[in-house]
Amino acid sequence: MSTAKVAITLDENVLKRLDQMVKNRVFPNRSRAVQEAVSEKLSKMAHNRLTRECAKLDPKQEQALAEEGISTEGQEWPEY
Repeated sequence: MSTAKVAITLDENVLKRLDQMVKNRVFPNRSRAVQEAVSEKLSKMAHNRLTRECAKLDPKQEQALAEEGISTEGQEWPEY
């Protein structure tokens, strides 16, 4: 995985808490802590979007689509 350097600005209180976590060896360094935080946030946002999109689906319509063609499907298969 390639990486790129970026400059960020953090609230002083957030930075103090971050530094305390590094000091307590929760993270090896600031970069790793920020990388994991951003990655986790992006994953949560993607999951939340998927959840919202799934909520838009009509279960009855999805069931009908899933069952479409099942009753005749077996008749179309060749005999072995």
